[in-house]
Amino acid sequence: MAGLTSLLALAGDGAKVEVRMDSKLVVEQMAGRWKVKNEGLRPLALEAAALARRLKVTWRWIPREKNKDADRLANEAMDAAAKGRAWTLSGATATETPGGRASGAGTSGSGAPGGRPSGTGASESRASKSRASKSGASESGVSESREDLLLFDTGDLGNGASDLGDLGDRASDAGDLGAGDLDDPGGDGGGSGTTTRERAARTATSTSPGTGWRPPTSVATSLYLLRHGETPLSVERRFSGLGDPELTPNGIAQAEAAAAKLAGKPYGVQVIVSSPLRRARATAEIVAARAGLEVVVEEGLRETDFGDWEGHTFTEIQRRWPDELAAWLADPSAAPPGGESFGEAARRVQATGDLLVERYEGKTILAVSHVTPIKMLLRFALLAPLGALYRMHLDLSALSLIEYYADGPAVVKAFNDTSHLR
Repeated sequence: MAGLTSLLALAGDGAKVEVRMDSKLVVEQMAGRWKVKNEGLRPLALEAAALARRLKVTWRWIPREKNKDADRLANEAMDAAAKGRAWTLSGATATETPGGRASGAGTSGSGAPGGRPSGTGASESRASKSRASKSGASESGVSESREDLLLFDTGDLGNGASDLGDLGDRASDAGDLGAGDLDDPGGDGGGSGTTTRERAARTATSTSPGTGWRPPTSVATSLYLLRHGETPLSVERRFSGLGDPELTPNGIAQAEAAAAKLAGKPYGVQVIVSSPLRRARATAEIVAARAGLEVVVEEGLRETDFGDWEGHTFTEIQRRWPDELAAWLADPSAAPPGGESFGEAARRVQATGDLLVERYEGKTILAVSHVTPIKMLLRFALLAPLGALYRMHLDLSALSLIEYYADGPAVVKAFNDTSHLR
């Protein structure tokens, strides 16, 4: 996708392009001859296909043994990126062969075979390649303003199973697509960049040890994040945004199990806040009854509004709104017909998170919400790269924990804990 984005920037729409890759699988899938079976990859494949449709692309497979030079150059560049260095062509000054391939770059520094630094080895290059492929927008060439997309877990499509999920709750709570650095411009983070709290935290860590290997110097504000229990839409893996399904009997049992867990040590919940949607509010009220607390409703914790897609499966939407779906997957500012964009949702969630931390400073808070808002809050706390949300999975009634310190950064202490359901 980074390559296609760069091509569009350089040559514009309608340019003729030959894409050469040594992955037979990806070439056949992008050419439309093979299906993408992994649900978690389908949104990415749709996004790449939407970019490709703006170009006149010919997909060509190159056997790996004939692609060694390109692979070496890519490894060198990604190794450099992983170390935070600018990449320069290794070895002697490059010259162009008749085939257009750079020569004279056969060694890097030590003259090790294949142009890799001696002592590094293929295993490190492969590891660096993997790290780079999972890194943020700056390494991949993808605009950070598109990070919202990753808020979407392609599995939660309803029951949180794969994280497109909650596409039912994102697809059930389909808001998950999102994941990138939501606080980046245009990304879901808050549009204009870091928040006052994050800037203060970074300033503190630049002048003090922070909370890394040493105990905190102030009391943490603990924010437990609980995803609501099962609903009929999550069972059927349908988009469930502002629709208001009730909990199923199993969903009620999940909420009761979470309530029993949170009533014991070491939780000590002092404040319970909830999305206004019935599935979250009912879950919160079950926990509150056990804890002897009241539920405070926070509008900003609601799920993304999926508009006309509400109640539909991902497959149904693909068939009925293919162009709108492709745009939605490719651009965080694009909204479902009659719905809300991920950029809008991200700004709302970040503002709510900041408000909770400021209002209940030093307390232990339980926020009952949905896949999209929970993943966004975790994403903000981690300052994670673009693809992080695609790599998060949230189960129904799962519990996560973020601790915020005045003298340092936010710390994620627990993620997707479902031990109370076993």
